[in-house]
Amino acid sequence: MLNKTQLLPDRPGIPPMAKMPEPEIIDPAALAQAYAAGDIDLICVLGPTASGKTKYAVQLAKALGGAEILSADSRQVYVGMDIGTGKDLCEYGDVPYHLIDIVPAGAKFNIYQYQVAFAQAWADVRSRGAIPILCGGSGLYIEAVTRAYKFEKENGLSASALPQKVYYIGTLVSREERVARIDRRLEERLQEGLVEEIRGLLETVPAQDLLYYGLEYKFVTQYVLGELSYEDMVIALGNAIHQFAKRQMTWFRGMERDGIRIHWVRP
Repeated sequence: MLNKTQLLPDRPGIPPMAKMPEPEIIDPAALAQAYAAGDIDLICVLGPTASGKTKYAVQLAKALGGAEILSADSRQVYVGMDIGTGKDLCEYGDVPYHLIDIVPAGAKFNIYQYQVAFAQAWADVRSRGAIPILCGGSGLYIEAVTRAYKFEKENGLSASALPQKVYYIGTLVSREERVARIDRRLEERLQEGLVEEIRGLLETVPAQDLLYYGLEYKFVTQYVLGELSYEDMVIALGNAIHQFAKRQMTWFRGMERDGIRIHWVRP
């Protein structure tokens, strides 16, 4: 069980959020019309961890009809890393999804490879007349494919192979609600077998590789190796996830300062 007295909203290292943006109401029919007219070529649903973005993206896909989801999560690409990355594949129902479980755990999957994989999946979805919805919280991955990032290491991908007219939707929750959701979700994942998942991965994946993936895989691995007590692991992991969510929101608000229009909604 989480120690609620040690996981408080005003815990050190988690500064208050800036003023929250005003939420909007998105009309799926209008979005579908804009896509059909060529005014947009990708819908992007983004938000910090535990903000409900996957559930919202799935609901939106069903409302649009014929939409498919492309993941923008830097860790859900790995096979076998399910509970710790929050894949929650049951949420998708009959909505097709892409860029999940595409490389083995222990592999190093970089941003250049993601750009290529995304471009292929995005083109495939569009070629079948479906509407692509990018969904995730990895800001670098999102911007790499929606703003046609060019890196020092080229992957041979041209800017015209990536979306040019992106409609961004952000899932909005209050700081207090986000803190409560993260604490509750961590407790649920521990009960669902997070420690057992990582014990199993350690049978084939070197510990240093799991540590590299961070958050759940870093702190639970340290617990399994005897470097942290269970209580210390839970507290350290909870604090790290809260800090991570804050950095995600900082990234997304930075996108807005760079001129990106994000339509914030309450999922």
